[in-house]
Amino acid sequence: MPAPRILIVGGVAGGASAATRARRMNESAEIVIFEKGEFVSFANCGLPYHIGEQIRDRSKLLVATPTHFLETFRIDVRTRHEVTHIDRAGKQIEVLDHQTGERSLERYDRLILSMGASPIRPQWNGVECSNVFTLRDMADTDRIKACVDKRKARRAVVVGAGFIGLEMVEALTSRGLAVSLVELQPQLLPNMDAEMAACLEPVLHDHRVAIYLGAQVESLTVEDGQAKGVRLTGGQTLAADLVVVSIGVRPNAELAAAAGLTIGASGAIAVNESLQTNDPSIYAAGDVAEVLYLPTAKASRVPLAGPANRNGRLAGQHAATGAAPAATPVAGSAIVGLFGKAAAMTGMSLKAARKAGFACSAAYAIRGHHAGYYPGAEQMILKLVFDTRSRRILGAQAVGGAGVDKRIDVIATAMRFNGTIDDLASVDLAYAPQFGAAKDPVHIAAFVAQNQLDGHVQQVLPGDPIEPGQLVDVRTAAEADAGTLPGAVNIPVQQLREGMFRLDKNKPVTVFCQVGQRGYVAARILMQSGFKNVRNLAGGYTLFRNAWHRA
Repeated sequence: MPAPRILIVGGVAGGASAATRARRMNESAEIVIFEKGEFVSFANCGLPYHIGEQIRDRSKLLVATPTHFLETFRIDVRTRHEVTHIDRAGKQIEVLDHQTGERSLERYDRLILSMGASPIRPQWNGVECSNVFTLRDMADTDRIKACVDKRKARRAVVVGAGFIGLEMVEALTSRGLAVSLVELQPQLLPNMDAEMAACLEPVLHDHRVAIYLGAQVESLTVEDGQAKGVRLTGGQTLAADLVVVSIGVRPNAELAAAAGLTIGASGAIAVNESLQTNDPSIYAAGDVAEVLYLPTAKASRVPLAGPANRNGRLAGQHAATGAAPAATPVAGSAIVGLFGKAAAMTGMSLKAARKAGFACSAAYAIRGHHAGYYPGAEQMILKLVFDTRSRRILGAQAVGGAGVDKRIDVIATAMRFNGTIDDLASVDLAYAPQFGAAKDPVHIAAFVAQNQLDGHVQQVLPGDPIEPGQLVDVRTAAEADAGTLPGAVNIPVQQLREGMFRLDKNKPVTVFCQVGQRGYVAARILMQSGFKNVRNLAGGYTLFRNAWHRA
């Protein structure tokens, strides 16, 4: 392939990865990056942690400078240069230099679009005030941090309880601000299932974060050009010296759309497996481009750093050589830390799988992250979502302390190879008491799923109605005295064989324990003793206590 001229619009994850891979694959190519902002490559996932001062040295966030690109890779980086037009017929772009105001035309053989996505800014009164922020780049970070560092801000309101919103809650709380969190949906982390996200609410309460769920922002109150409060529908106003809006992002696809490139149903640029648009000389990667979503095999928008880096790399290789491995489906694996706890997910939640039309169910494992007899085990709740027909894994979620990332990564890997619950049940994982258990939470979740599908137990999932009938708490008397479900009779599992005479075999029986394991044992005892309609509450009293609503 002759030495091509490869122009890249946008740096950071997708564009920078594309440029460096293109150079490694083709030493003769001419490669130029045009970046609208001041910085071409920075750790955008680390921005909240600089505000919170876990990362004190700002320079640590600057992954690579224009000088580094030039000296190491012979790549020409032009910051503060905005591409304003694509002339596909002439294979050239128009570039505005924001430093000089001059415009120029640049010829390309291959063009890679990696403009990313921008935070959504709602049309509230007062949203343009200087103390109302979104978080996308280094400039945003500097403004927020300056507002906090000057110690003028004592009270903050974060709007949006997604991953970035929670990271900002932690960052601002750690800096001593009184923080209120507002979320339109009736739960934290709307992409997760409600009972899993609810596990983080006590963590926020412990750190004195005020939570407003199912709350809609109506407007901002403004005094002397500054936002002083966030007014919710219904009239309540939350006092604020600083407001962070984190309600999602929108792909920066306007340039592509104006050039006649196909925009997918998600709003991002449609690409093929080689990251090419409908114009084969133009590629797109990162948050501005669609990906193939693994659970559904449909083109979707998944704005995460991992897919952006990997697909940028593939786009750069194909642009430089004319060949590259096909882009692989994306599961949307993600994790957030919150005051020492973590919440992570991969693939679909149960509610998303149901909405997509899958015949599906879920299984839970509530276990320590390593063997319980070894000191320091931290409890996690792991939820496995699966197709009840094919037994294929559709997704997983986990909330806990240490080890959450490991379990989600294992399940994401199994999903990448179309793994089933049976594959997961038999996966050979490393074990020593300080690292895991001989039956890892991953195995337990898969075993529970197998038991459901193989008819060994029927489960009632969180949010589903409990069938009227007999409700039996099979925990110890002391546990039941500390709190139980309304109307439950307490028969500890150790006494169930002798005490089942208290139950009517002709009526439905629902059993539960603390986390689901003793409930399963009790269900098996009853099912093999002539009871025909027996169910176990998935996740037991632990999940009821957090988020259960009895029908």
